[in-house]
Amino acid sequence: MTAITPPGANGWRAWLTTDAPESGRQAFCGRLYRGWLVFARNPLALIGLGIILALVFCAAFAPWIATADPTLQDLTQRLQPASVDHWLGTDRMGRDTYSALVYGARVTLYIVCLALVIAAPIGLLVGSTAGYIGGRTDRVLMRITDIFFSFPRLVLALAFVAALGPGLDNAVIAIALTAWPAYARVARAETLAVRRSDFIAAVKAQGAGSWRIITRHVMPLSLPSVIVRATLDMAGIILTAAGLGFLGLGAQPPTPEWGAMISVGRQNILDQWWVAAAPGLAIFIVSLGFNLLGDGLRDVLDPKTD
Repeated sequence: MTAITPPGANGWRAWLTTDAPESGRQAFCGRLYRGWLVFARNPLALIGLGIILALVFCAAFAPWIATADPTLQDLTQRLQPASVDHWLGTDRMGRDTYSALVYGARVTLYIVCLALVIAAPIGLLVGSTAGYIGGRTDRVLMRITDIFFSFPRLVLALAFVAALGPGLDNAVIAIALTAWPAYARVARAETLAVRRSDFIAAVKAQGAGSWRIITRHVMPLSLPSVIVRATLDMAGIILTAAGLGFLGLGAQPPTPEWGAMISVGRQNILDQWWVAAAPGLAIFIVSLGFNLLGDGLRDVLDPKTD
């Protein structure tokens, strides 16, 4: 039997891959389709995408996936190994480890997304402004960036949390304040490469001011590199958040958080190893997933990559 091609399938493919798009929408869809083809050729990137989609799925459907209330304490069931009732065992307070992992995905995703929403625009604006205006503005902004870079991220985050006070929202703010310099450097490098381009000169000749040029023309060109950097930086944000949670400065009890779960399990790590191993493995897998996804996006979004 010959394979039956769905009606219109070849037509859609030709519409997406044409070299002469008839509209901006067709050109945009074509770029997305060709980008997906490049991304799909990387099996590791697909694995990373699958891990991140699984994280989002767990965060979205935690009440239906979890088998118990992650905050419910039952001292008669403390430090139990994996069983039918407790798939990954229990901690020293009798809380279900699997359910805490599932609900902890919500906290992790919340920290990552909110920290990037704060840090990436700040870094993009600072880097684009410094690269385009140059001169004293560039020197001042980049020296401020270098000051932030001179401290290890976790140490600087600890200083900010100590000033703001422990808590999930304060931890997000502290992480964002330590993450923006990396995006500023990426945006500045991209801006330096395009600020003397002919199209920038044409826009300037039409009377556009510096602020309009930066926000409407320079920053969008830097956005792909910033997106790749943000994806690769998510693993570092997760580790920093886990470090703050481990020290008791992140999400506060009874909120389930992976770093705090490791802190709870460290006292019993030799005998009841699963208490700390389960959240540690979750942090490792999710961090690996973001790194693999970032590598795949770099192949798609980096114009210098063949």
